[in-house]
Amino acid sequence: MIRIMMALAGLLLLAACAGRAPQAAQGVEVAPVAAPALELMNLGHPRTDVYTSGRIAATDVAQLQAAGVRHVIDLTAPAETPDFDEAAVLHAAGIAYDNLPIAGADALTRENVVAFDALLREAGRPLLVHCASSNRVGAMAALRAAWIDGKPAGDAIAEGRAWGMTSLEDAVRERLESGH
Repeated sequence: MIRIMMALAGLLLLAACAGRAPQAAQGVEVAPVAAPALELMNLGHPRTDVYTSGRIAATDVAQLQAAGVRHVIDLTAPAETPDFDEAAVLHAAGIAYDNLPIAGADALTRENVVAFDALLREAGRPLLVHCASSNRVGAMAALRAAWIDGKPAGDAIAEGRAWGMTSLEDAVRERLESGH
């Protein structure tokens, strides 16, 4: 019995050294290796392969790389971060980048929601979607849930909250009620 346990321990050690998560063998449970935690403002994780957050900085790029983030969708206007060329810094780090500026409630249009949906569908995963606080991210997710996925208003609002919607909730409700 001791030889079996030693052999199993050796196999687990070899698998770990090889950079692979060890597999459970003969009823032995092995804890999965967790990705590094992200420390971003208003961080959310509405789906297993999607993170949401507020504004990011150049100093956040290393942790995005460590967490395996492959794509960033930025809903801020470039003028909101005049001292940070987000696209250039992310591209240099090997992370894909798209920008869809949503300036506020007036930009919560069907056209922008369709563009947002296309970006989400085409983006590599894991993905980070951000704006200054995650409020615009959540508003766009709520409208996408209703207008693209056909979810009822209550479910769409819940999805928007999960993605970070706060103060834009009234504007989203108004659009959902009016159909615009």
